[in-house]
This record gives sequence, C-alpha cells and structure tokens, in this order.
Amino acid sequence: MYGAILGDIIGSPYEFDRGDKRKDFTFFEKGARFTDDSVMTIAVADAIMKAKESGAIKSGAKFKDILIDSMHDWGHRYPGAGYGGRFYHWLADSSREPYNSWGNGSAMRVSAAGWTAETLDEAEKLARWTAEVTHNHPEGIKGAEATAAAIFLSRDGMDKEYIKDYITGRFDYDLDRTCDEIRPGYHHVESCQESVPEAIISFLEAESFEDTLRNAISLGGDTDTLACIAGSIAEAYYGVPQELKAECEARLPEDMLAVLHRFVDNIDK
Repeated sequence: MYGAILGDIIGSPYEFDRGDKRKDFTFFEKGARFTDDSVMTIAVADAIMKAKESGAIKSGAKFKDILIDSMHDWGHRYPGAGYGGRFYHWLADSSREPYNSWGNGSAMRVSAAGWTAETLDEAEKLARWTAEVTHNHPEGIKGAEATAAAIFLSRDGMDKEYIKDYITGRFDYDLDRTCDEIRPGYHHVESCQESVPEAIISFLEAESFEDTLRNAISLGGDTDTLACIAGSIAEAYYGVPQELKAECEARLPEDMLAVLHRFVDNIDK
C-alpha cells in the first residue's frame, strides 16, 4: 500500500516525460501529489476490509457490489484526482456496469488484493474481481492479476528469478528486456499490455525499493502509474524505508490515511 501510493506521489510531477528519462531526479519534486492511482488504491483496500468483515469476500458478486460502492464513494470525494476519461464518466454516472477497458487502472489499484490473499490463487481471484467491475477486457484483468501475483510471491519470499518465470509463464509478458532497452522509445501509454510488463521489469532490475521507483519513473510516459505498480511490488519484496513512509503520510488527507493505517494494521495481525 505504501509502495503504490509513494510511486504515485513521487512519479506525478514527471508524467509525460517531464523527468527527461533520468534516474537521478528529485524525490518529492515540487507538485508531487497523490492522484487517482492512490484514491482508487484506497478504495479497493477499503472495500476488501469491508468485504472481509461482512463475509462477502467469498462471493464475487457481493464483493463487487461493495467495491463499486467504495470506488464511487472515494471517487466522489476526490473528483479532481486525474481519472481517465472513461473511468471519470463511469464515476460521474454512478454506473455499475464495466466498460471493457484494458487500461492500466486495473493494475495500479490492485495492491490490497496481493497483500490480503492467503494463497496465490486467492490473490489472482481477488485481483480479477477488482478489475472486472470496470476493466473487464482480458488484458485489463491480466494486468491486475499479474501485479497481484508479483506482490503475493514477493511477500511470500520468492526470489526474482522465480517471480519472473512465474509471471512470464502465467501471463505471457516479455520480461527479458532491460530498462535501458525500453527507455529510448517508450512513450505515454495507458494500456496494461504496455505498462504492466515495464513496471515489473523496473522492479526486477532494481537493487532496492528506491531504485525500483527510479527505474520506473526514468522510463517516462505514465510515470505515476508505472511507479505505482512497480512500487506496490517492491514494497512486498524490500519493504519501505521509514522516512519514505513518513513522507507518504504527510501528503495524504486524514480519510485516506485512516484507511491506509487500518489496512496495514489488519495485515500485521
């Protein structure tokens, strides 16, 4: 959770290649703030906790009802957070129907599924449910499942070679590229198929949590979402330095912070 939100905040000033595709950029540059990535990460976490408390976590239909309510609630609290066009209309219309998106919104909000699950199968199932309420295109679902799987495997102690092999075999993503190979021609793209593999590569190539974010943001393009996805995995693998957690908390409003703390407390029990 911290990893996803930090990636979003730190990456936000550099979206659309404003960081010159360099790794030696300043963390928390002027204008760094949470965006829709963080708002929906909180919405999913809030929904998962409510579903667990009520027993609805075992039913896809009941869970999705809770999740849709949560996403509408949090989206309406923060209507100017930078949502994509189709998702914004979904919120504004209070729609309960998915719209077949393959966008990376399904992957950037999914981290709570990877942390909540007790098995890999459960992580992928919860991720699939969180995607299907809006991003029910196969690529949108795949992006969420792959991200949640990488989080679960990381927190379960698997090494990077294992994680890479699993994600490659299960989801058919090309993870054999390097950040140096990706960076020159990479552009702003919001599809799962052209951002989730790149975010995972940013993690696989990194030496630390901070290095993961620097890799992801240095690719350019949709930097807040790339770093959100990569950071969510890196937190499970490396943990997050306490000073970065403090910086994260200082940039969140009280209602989002309350959900974050409650979720982390539940995971630690």
